[in-house]
Order: sequence, then C-alpha cells, then structure tokens
Amino acid sequence: MKIPFLIVPYRAAESISYYFFGVADFIKNMFPFLSLDLKQSESNIKAREYIAICLASNIFVFILLAIFISLLMFFFEVEKFILVGIVISIVITTFVFIDQMLFPKLLASRRIRELERNLLLAFRNIQIELNSGVSLFQSLVSVSKQDYGEFSHEIKKVINDINSGTPAVEALEASALNNPSIYYRRTLWQIVNGMKSGGDIHLVLKETVNSLSREQIIEIENYGSRLSPLAMFYMIIAVILPALSMTMLIVLSSLIAANPVTIKTVFFGLYGIIFFFQLMFMGMIKSRRPNLLG
Repeated sequence: MKIPFLIVPYRAAESISYYFFGVADFIKNMFPFLSLDLKQSESNIKAREYIAICLASNIFVFILLAIFISLLMFFFEVEKFILVGIVISIVITTFVFIDQMLFPKLLASRRIRELERNLLLAFRNIQIELNSGVSLFQSLVSVSKQDYGEFSHEIKKVINDINSGTPAVEALEASALNNPSIYYRRTLWQIVNGMKSGGDIHLVLKETVNSLSREQIIEIENYGSRLSPLAMFYMIIAVILPALSMTMLIVLSSLIAANPVTIKTVFFGLYGIIFFFQLMFMGMIKSRRPNLLG
C-alpha cells in the first residue's frame, strides 16, 4: 500500500515499525474506523501496523524538518532558532500524520466513486441476461469480463471465491461486507436474501434496479437543488466582486499617483485570488456530483 509522505522505503519503515507497536495501540483508539477503512481500501495491513509504519517514517520527517527549519531560522538570525525549528517541525509532522491516518478513508471513497459510477448499468446488464435465460453465476461471470471498472473487479473476486469452493451466498455476503459502497451492499444483500428465501431472482433484481433508478432520480434532484445556491455564490464571488474591484482600482489608480509596480502587483494579486476561487468552485461542484450519475 502506498502511504503519503513516506520518505523512507516501505520495507525499511516496516522493519523498524515494531518498536512503535505500543504507541500504535494507544493511537489506534483515537481512530476507531481506521481498521474498517484499511479493509475497505483493499489493504492487507492491520491498523496497528499501519500506524507504526507511519510513526517510524515520521520520525525521519521530524528530524529532517527540524534540521532544515533550524538552519533556515539561524540564517535569518531568529532568536532561539532551535526551539522555533522544533516547534514548527512538530506542527508539520502532526499534520502529515493526520493526513496519513485519513488516507485509507480517501482510498475507500475513491473505490465508492469508481464502483457506483457503473453500478446501475452493470445490474441492468445482469437483469437482461437473467431475463434471457442465463443463470445468475454466468451473468456475474459475463459482467466480470466487461469494462465496468471497480464493479467488474469486485465481481471477479466473487467469481474467484465461488470457483475456489465458497458457496455463492457466502461469497456475495463477504463482498458486500468488505465493500464501502452503501448501494452495492444494499443490492447484494437483497440478492442474497432472495437466494436464501428461494425467491425469484428475476423479480428481486428487477426491484433492485428500479430502486437504484429511483435513487438516481432523487440524487439528480438533490444535486440540482445544491447547484442553485452555489451558482449564486459563484456569481457574487467570482464575477460581481472582481468586476467592482477592477473598476474601483482603475478609478483610484487614475486619481492617486501610485507606483505602476504597485498597481500591477495589486491587479495580478486580484487575478490570483479569482483564479483560486475558480478552482475552488470547480472542486466543490465536482465533489458534490452524485456517484450514481456515472
């Protein structure tokens, strides 16, 4: 597993991580969902081992930062430069460690996004094959060989478990349990319950697909309702205020004998602020896009 800000080789950090197992057991209580996040991000690392590896790596991060910042403070003739370097290094290393603890959650979120993007299309494909007389197992095999991204990857693991002797119900249950997507788990559990009760899988899957379609419509409506205030906020921050600011600066620069370099600096600074808000709004809109939309 790739860990962010790991400045030493993974094997080297792993070899000395057992010295930090005691501290890792204490820190693990502060992040109760880390074990689940690691499992759902398809990592074989235990929570204690992951924390210990991060601690081992961050020791080197702290030492390097402390040396570099202390020398920088000494160069600028800052009083107590060693203490200042140590304090700043502790703050930065703490933020690095928190980012590493949240990284498995980010990986799980990416899996959710990739899986739910093709979820409805894949289950419609399975429904069509079941209606044409193909068995559920063969439908799953067919979907696993198609390009449905993370969904095909998940179904491949289910097929491998079934081929290795695991009952189909248990393989589907295990896949639902280890997956972070709520819609994926809900759909598989409905299929599993239908298989356990001996019900008609065609009807179960039909109701499942209809439920996902209704959920998609609801998400589209919610997405549209969230875009309206965002669009108004965007118009105010990124269009109206910059236009008024530019006008005021042009008027003031013509009335006040200001340095041309200062005026250019202010204009470019305002341009940088507008560009930052543009990127921020693009990220906000993208992050709020429903996963089921594809």
